[in-house]
Amino acid sequence: MSISPTHAPRAATAIVGEPEVVEDAATAESSVAWRQLKDAATALQAVQAQDGSVPEPSDHAEARTLVEAIVSAIRALTPAFPHDAEYLGASAHDFARWADGGFGVPDFLDSLNAFQPQLHRVDGLRHLVVFPMYTQNGSRNRFVEALIVEVIWPEFIAQLEAGDYGNKLFVSLRLVDFTPGYDTNSAVLFPETVAMREIPTFTWGAIFQDREAARYRRVVRAASEITKLELPEDAARMLDDQELAERTFVMWDIIHDRTHMRGDLPFDPFMIKQRMPYFLYSLEELRCDLTAFRESVAIQRRLREQDDLTAAEQEMLAHAGLVQYAVIFLGVAIDELYWRSIDRPKTAHWLAAYELVRGVLTPAPASAWARGLPDEILAGPTKGYTDAVLDDEFPLSMFYEALEKKMRPVIASTAGIRAEDA
Repeated sequence: MSISPTHAPRAATAIVGEPEVVEDAATAESSVAWRQLKDAATALQAVQAQDGSVPEPSDHAEARTLVEAIVSAIRALTPAFPHDAEYLGASAHDFARWADGGFGVPDFLDSLNAFQPQLHRVDGLRHLVVFPMYTQNGSRNRFVEALIVEVIWPEFIAQLEAGDYGNKLFVSLRLVDFTPGYDTNSAVLFPETVAMREIPTFTWGAIFQDREAARYRRVVRAASEITKLELPEDAARMLDDQELAERTFVMWDIIHDRTHMRGDLPFDPFMIKQRMPYFLYSLEELRCDLTAFRESVAIQRRLREQDDLTAAEQEMLAHAGLVQYAVIFLGVAIDELYWRSIDRPKTAHWLAAYELVRGVLTPAPASAWARGLPDEILAGPTKGYTDAVLDDEFPLSMFYEALEKKMRPVIASTAGIRAEDA
């Protein structure tokens, strides 16, 4: 069970010293060293400010004791993760430098640069990850978080990536154990969330497909029961099989993620400080999902025409159909919107995107966008456009309001979900 920062153990109860060396990553999560690392990191969160610093001088002695416990645990765990040895050595150094510098805003750039999980995409390989970082869809606090994770990289995914769907940055992971920042809805591990002195060129991005699959299985199962929807046999099989769902999500996400980087995009969805009306981000995500759907259809058609499929190709064929069950479609209109956006001013594209969404969803009666933005906004900076968007610009229909009330407890229950919980 994860310990919340508010009830974290204090330094007096933390295990201090050199725990026994751990040599097997497969059992690392049950080791004394991992428990020491997890407990010390969780306790440290109680004295950290949002930016990751420890601002109160009276907390520094405790923070130093906890950092010493973290460093000794990292060293004890390092032999179990030989492929991460350079990174874990740099991590221990970054922790020591942070403590010696008086616990200001942490800087873990050196250890982040040493962590290169995209170079070790081997199915079942594990990583130990320790950084001061916020967790997307979780906490905005740059607290020290620790995870043990496992790579999901079956042979058919390796073949997809080596062929038409190359994506050297994509890393697919399974959560093994974690500190409280991941006892949330967060299902990604992104380098830009780490506390660091400067922004490097990012070389990887990781998604926890086990959490996505487990959430999907629980929510879709509940929705199909509430709406009395009879699922096709293959789709129902995916809801009953966590590993099958995980691998389906890996295939979906590797095509989806690759799509963000290709085409005449009107914006980069990963520019974190970029502010735009939310429906533009929704359209970008939908564009990538629809591409994954169409590509899965193409893969399925191609493989069905081949004889003597290898085992990996047979698995690819099976998952291509399942990806289609996991995605819904609206495609040609969105492609047209993106193709034409390259010849439009940004705000004209925003207005065209709104009209596309408005064609399938009813705007709120009080919507300024639906009535027509006034001239002072149309002639002004883009901030005025974004500020005019209502929080509930496209309210749910009566059917979805009723469905949402019934689904609300199920959706809330997926925070912190693991594969075994689905």
